Amino acid sequence: MGLFRGLVVALLCFNVLVGFVFGIGVNWGTQDTHAIPPASVVKMIKDNGIQKVKLFDADYNILNALSKSGLQVMVGIPNEMLSGLANSVAAAENWVSKNVSSYVSNGVDIRYAAVGNEPLLSAFNGSFLTTLFPALKNIQSALIKAGLSNQVKVTIPLNADVYDSGTSTKPSDGDFRADTKDLMLNIVQFLSDNGAAFTVNIYPFISLYNNPGFPADYAFFDGFSSPIDDNGKIYQNVFDANHDTLVWALAKNGFGNLSIIVGEIGWPTDGDQNANLQLAQRFNQGFMTRIKNNVGTPMRPGPVDAYLFSLVDEDAKSIQPGNFERHWGLFYFDGTPKYQLSLGTANALVGASGVKYLAKKWCVLSPSANLDDPEVPLSVSYACANADCTSLGYGTSCGNLDIRGNISYAFNSYYQIHDQLDTACRFPNLSTVTNSDPSTGDCKFRIMIEPSEYSSSSVNVRAGALGKPLCLILVVLLYAFL
Repeated sequence: MGLFRGLVVALLCFNVLVGFVFGIGVNWGTQDTHAIPPASVVKMIKDNGIQKVKLFDADYNILNALSKSGLQVMVGIPNEMLSGLANSVAAAENWVSKNVSSYVSNGVDIRYAAVGNEPLLSAFNGSFLTTLFPALKNIQSALIKAGLSNQVKVTIPLNADVYDSGTSTKPSDGDFRADTKDLMLNIVQFLSDNGAAFTVNIYPFISLYNNPGFPADYAFFDGFSSPIDDNGKIYQNVFDANHDTLVWALAKNGFGNLSIIVGEIGWPTDGDQNANLQLAQRFNQGFMTRIKNNVGTPMRPGPVDAYLFSLVDEDAKSIQPGNFERHWGLFYFDGTPKYQLSLGTANALVGASGVKYLAKKWCVLSPSANLDDPEVPLSVSYACANADCTSLGYGTSCGNLDIRGNISYAFNSYYQIHDQLDTACRFPNLSTVTNSDPSTGDCKFRIMIEPSEYSSSSVNVRAGALGKPLCLILVVLLYAFL
């Protein structure tokens, strides 16, 4: 997923065009401190019957691992590259040559080039309004020049907030957002002219997260007591309603037959009271059952083209949208399955093989530590700013820990992310290393996987810059307990 989703009810859409015929896809993100080797990830993807992969950039190691894998690939262009590509045809040609042509010739089955990632998100305040369309056109021109435009199509993964139905709950009232409508119509016309698809990211979870009054059952696929009747079209879940809001927006503007791809869809498992294993399993299995049965929406019956979000948890993602951002994976950071899920060819998820772990030891709060020590809040703040404490807090997997458990969790997260270095468990007069697993119930004190050449070389910068909002909240929570 990637980014903060704006509107609530009509803005969380889900596209349905890829069923068993097309195969299910998955988003492979890389904002993690310790990466599983790409070859192992590719094997895990194939072991689970997943047939398509969506990337957020064009990583050299990942694309090499995808060579001759039989997996269809969507490569991504980060938003920060849009300006350069918009202002230079040569830059676009160079990008295509380096990140598409060279890999296609090496056996990578690239089908899409995704120009930007939710670039029209309202939270960006129009930062990419002037560069998005020119970049899209230049990439398309470069694909044509490279002789790849029939195989590789351009698209733009957009957030569902580019359209809405105003104050109405009916999809038939949908249209593109007024402030970007002219741009959207240019983009849609261009996609249509070039045989491309409209890609949209749909997150029913965000409806529930943003609005405590949102009817929870409407986010899932197993029935809703108050369905919406839109001129005889019955909507029992927000996915169908949001998806068809887009269908209506396209149809009203003359593009009723444009293909739709659901670029991201999923449910997080931690970091919020509605983000847990049970609800994630309920949502994702409900969606996969629809995929396998080629169940579309009232306006678009039939198969759905979709990419689950996401493959594995990413412990260095920004938590500005919410602490759940680091917990979207079907698998934990080490490739361990989180819950039972049938993706079509197998009845249960198959984990990564050959994963190597650090030693079985943990950094915890020393039994002799004084909770009144002024170093406690400073140490916890530092640990969480440079690690991952998103499993702490109300309604989370570790939400029932006492004050000492909270501190131990923070210390251990820092210790593990920093490869169990001795210096990583030297919080002044507070910490100690133990060989006894402090995990309790659903709260797991993780042991990190061994670092590899594919892991981040700048853990402090990546995790630290992203963790500060949470660590400040945690310090407040600690003092509340005290």
